[in-house]
Amino acid sequence: MERGWSETKMQKVNLAEKFSFINDYFNPRIIGELNGQHVKAVKLKGEFVWHSHAHEDEMFMIVKGKFDMELRDKTVTISEGEFFIVPKGIEHKPVAVEEVHLLLFEPASTLNTGDVQNELTKTKLEKL
Repeated sequence: MERGWSETKMQKVNLAEKFSFINDYFNPRIIGELNGQHVKAVKLKGEFVWHSHAHEDEMFMIVKGKFDMELRDKTVTISEGEFFIVPKGIEHKPVAVEEVHLLLFEPASTLNTGDVQNELTKTKLEKL
């Protein structure tokens, strides 16, 4: 655990403030930790890559905007105030026409591009 990080665990988190520090897309930042899970803030705009996570479920909670979660057999539109859970092993691709602010709830071991390694893969996440 990084020095100083434990001191923030007992403080409230202002989501608008955290999102104000993010000026790029598809680059999650860790804003909290609990029980081996990360709470990540990320902005989306455009299309991500098809990928899956063999061992982790992912929860996407929309704070601002809406986006489509493309699955191989359907597309689900997730709007502000809603969340969507992608079970482990299910291929998915987020697509956001406009900028979206979302929270991810997932095990700390979860790689953003899952089983795909490319220029969008983030192996070390910044903590805000």
